[in-house]
Amino acid sequence: MTLRMDIDALQALCAIEDQGGITRAADHLALSQSAVSHKIKRLEDKLGRTLLTRRPGAPTFSEDGRALLTYARRILALHDEAVLHLTNSPLTGHLRLGMTEDTTSGGLSRILARFARLHPDVSVRTHVSQSLSLMADLEQGEIDLAIMQIFAHETRPGDIVLFHDHLHWVASPDLPLPDDRPLPFLAFDDNCFYKHWAMTLGQAGGRDFRTVLQCASNAGIVSAVEAGLGIALLNARHITPRMTIIDPQIGAPPPDIAYVVRIARKSRSAPARALAEEIQTEARGQNVLQAV
Repeated sequence: MTLRMDIDALQALCAIEDQGGITRAADHLALSQSAVSHKIKRLEDKLGRTLLTRRPGAPTFSEDGRALLTYARRILALHDEAVLHLTNSPLTGHLRLGMTEDTTSGGLSRILARFARLHPDVSVRTHVSQSLSLMADLEQGEIDLAIMQIFAHETRPGDIVLFHDHLHWVASPDLPLPDDRPLPFLAFDDNCFYKHWAMTLGQAGGRDFRTVLQCASNAGIVSAVEAGLGIALLNARHITPRMTIIDPQIGAPPPDIAYVVRIARKSRSAPARALAEEIQTEARGQNVLQAV
């Protein structure tokens, strides 16, 4: 007989990781702890594999459990996509979407592709720009939705926070940092809020900066730092082994940042709200900006 895995058991398995344990997973699924444990035990019996370690201090998942999680998420995504396709009323209209460069790859690309398959009658116009430009576009009603970076302390109640990251001053280990002259600074462009902070509060420590390169591309800034052309502000996910964090040598510690989804206050776009809800659902318990 062909082995079949229950969707409910796979959902329970993913909830255990997303919520951080069986007890929290049970609360999230509105089930008893014993019911969740029973679902996983039945799945283990069917597969003949141990999925949870159940040892104090040990990782929650066994090697087999970790492997199944990857498949479970793909199976559940297709399951949910099929349900949405067959039960939702057709969504039509226009969606004007703004994104920063570093949000255009990874899990968000997968979400956007799935949204396009589910809603073929939605016309999507996307453009890539810096966060400050996207904020202005949102305020002026030029776009309905933006996926962007902001300083963590500037998040709004309506923002969907995808994840937080640390901002650091970085340089090549070979770059000298003399005290008696301005430091060469690598900036994204005039609409980069990293640059605005660097040129105001960032200089509070008494160091002067001289902009030697403006480049809108994250890859260009990373390459310039690695080559020793100057110092830059980069978030942790873009720091490479060929860079050194030099926060103590600059002065004012950079603030943390947040990746958020923000809907324009005056937007009446149903597709924008639907996409925001899709991203929010996918973001629970995982970083949707990671490559998949």
